[in-house]
Amino acid sequence: MGSPRTDLVDTVGMPNATVGLKTDNPFSAASTLPLQAPQFDLIREEHYVPAFEAGMDQHLAEVRAIATQADAPTFANTIEAMERAGDLLDRVAHVFYNLTGSTVTDGLQAIQAEIAPKMAGHRDAIWLDRELFARVQTVHASRDGLDPEPRQLVERYHTAFLRAGAELDDTKQQRVREINEQCSKLTTKFQECLLKDTKTQAVVVETKQELDGLSESDISAAESAAKEAGHDGKYLITLELPTSQGILSSLNDRTTRKRVFEASIGRCSQGNEHDTQAIVLELCTLRAERAALLGYATHGHYVLDDETSGTPKAVREMMGSMTAAIVGNAKAEAHELQEHLDATAPGTKLEAWDWSWVAEQVRQARYDLDEAKVKTFFEMERVLQDGLFFMANKLYGITMRERTDLPIYHEGVRTFDVLDENGEQIALFYADYYARPSKRGGAWMSSFVGQSGLLSTKPVVVNVMNIKKPTDGPTLLSFDEVTTMFHEFGHGLHGMFSDVQFPMLAGTSVPRDFVEFPSQFHEDFAFDPAVLDRCAKHYQTGDAMPAEMTDKIQRARKFGQGFASLEYIAAAWLDLAWHSLPTDTLVEDVAPFEQQALKDAGVAYDLVPPRYRSSYFAHIWPGGYSAGYYAYLWSEALAADGFAGCMAKGGMTRENGQHFRKTVLSRGLTQDPMDMFTAFRGRELDTQAVLKRRGLA
Repeated sequence: MGSPRTDLVDTVGMPNATVGLKTDNPFSAASTLPLQAPQFDLIREEHYVPAFEAGMDQHLAEVRAIATQADAPTFANTIEAMERAGDLLDRVAHVFYNLTGSTVTDGLQAIQAEIAPKMAGHRDAIWLDRELFARVQTVHASRDGLDPEPRQLVERYHTAFLRAGAELDDTKQQRVREINEQCSKLTTKFQECLLKDTKTQAVVVETKQELDGLSESDISAAESAAKEAGHDGKYLITLELPTSQGILSSLNDRTTRKRVFEASIGRCSQGNEHDTQAIVLELCTLRAERAALLGYATHGHYVLDDETSGTPKAVREMMGSMTAAIVGNAKAEAHELQEHLDATAPGTKLEAWDWSWVAEQVRQARYDLDEAKVKTFFEMERVLQDGLFFMANKLYGITMRERTDLPIYHEGVRTFDVLDENGEQIALFYADYYARPSKRGGAWMSSFVGQSGLLSTKPVVVNVMNIKKPTDGPTLLSFDEVTTMFHEFGHGLHGMFSDVQFPMLAGTSVPRDFVEFPSQFHEDFAFDPAVLDRCAKHYQTGDAMPAEMTDKIQRARKFGQGFASLEYIAAAWLDLAWHSLPTDTLVEDVAPFEQQALKDAGVAYDLVPPRYRSSYFAHIWPGGYSAGYYAYLWSEALAADGFAGCMAKGGMTRENGQHFRKTVLSRGLTQDPMDMFTAFRGRELDTQAVLKRRGLA
């Protein structure tokens, strides 16, 4: 069992007879396609609500049968039985929540608004079931006689019931139910507002001259986006999810840069129908109240109690140990950028919308590294085949074989069989890389089917990005986009290599501050000489990237880390501030609270705003990273140290890959995450590696 989630979910049930759902509904039975891949050619919007409702009814009936059975509680008739329950609900939820992120429509948004509170109530009906919890407690009391993986599963179920409020009295349980339902409505509304305002705030540009500095590929993408949005003859700069917009590093027109920056940072805070500030305040208040009901000082204490970090204090100590060095580096960078402006544009004061552009000028001068030229060596198909898939083969022996016979949910999606070195198919991989208005910003991994030995299912995984597609010609990638592709594929491998018995423990079902470890570990292989030798070829001539350019990319990686580190850690501090509020603290206005929180953490710096401001901080409001945005830095420490150990043993070798697969990627949450890291690294974590990776030590 397990609650279907919208990201990084790996829970699936097995096919049973479906009651209350017409057989012509494609969710009524498990898909007959390979590995139970979704039947996208048959699925229509009208199928979702009936499938959700029948799925919830069926799941609840199955769980009530477990709770009320006459037989004494055992692992098999209670815990394992719950793992088998809910197959219909899992089927529809996996498809639906993936598509609401990648191919949303007005119809899907309306369905999500309708279903969200019902799903919250459904989860509560299970996790707050006293009879069911009593059985789980009985099994938990005798867990010492179980094998390691079943014992771990019992621990997770027991913890989940406690954290849901199973031991609360009726009055408190009822209030938790009310809070959960309201939070579900609010997070759905936040997601809807952000998607719409990000689309609304896209910047319309009248002339090509205003886009001076962009590559022909980027200009083509802007022209295509404008035409699709009804602005024929113009250009549209669509917004990415973070505050900092990648396009700012190339735009020579300062007025255009300012327009793009202000559109980005002002999202969802303009007092219009897409304003999320009231949602933020209510969510924060409700989460604090729920934490108090469950016996925690703050929502942060509640969340982090189930993470590898353990406590807000541990997170503050980790971030605090790095903040001064990060701010110092950022201010030193600002001084250098201002000096460049003084020399090249006397009288111009550096502003936030100038930073990326001036930094690019300085980087070009220092490393003679032109991003536009770099992109000509990273044609997307070559990066995919000769970079990403080559790495996967060298490390793990797997082969990615494209197939075109399976239905897809959008014409831009591609499908690949994942074959182990013995030729056995271990997974399906969907690649959805191109941006479109119906897709939320950012990049992520998720799954349509999760792995489980109990249910005899293999993983069906998807990677999603937002690469702008040119009107014609090849798609050329920035090196940031290349590393993002490797990052998300690292998540994908974590899901595809899962080899555990129980759905709740499978794949990426690990703490937030561990789940980014495999993804960030794989990022660094994008810099491997063997990878670059194969995939960094000029898209027109086929010539290899010059050695001096490769060297400059390596050295330039650490350039600008003061900025990158500060915008990230500022957002992490902001997240922790929102979720460190006790119930008796009332925040009346988002902007003043945000500014004070940044000031208190020592990261308030106008030239480097947080990577996400509160009004569009999707990670922490609907995205599941509340009080957990620090996780990227925590995981990066694991990744940097782990990668250093890998390189010390020969780098991109089959032996290293198989060791990582055996100790981490295949294990899910069958053991303590830090024990998995230690098993891979051969010792406990050394945090100096992450400082060196960022050029801060």
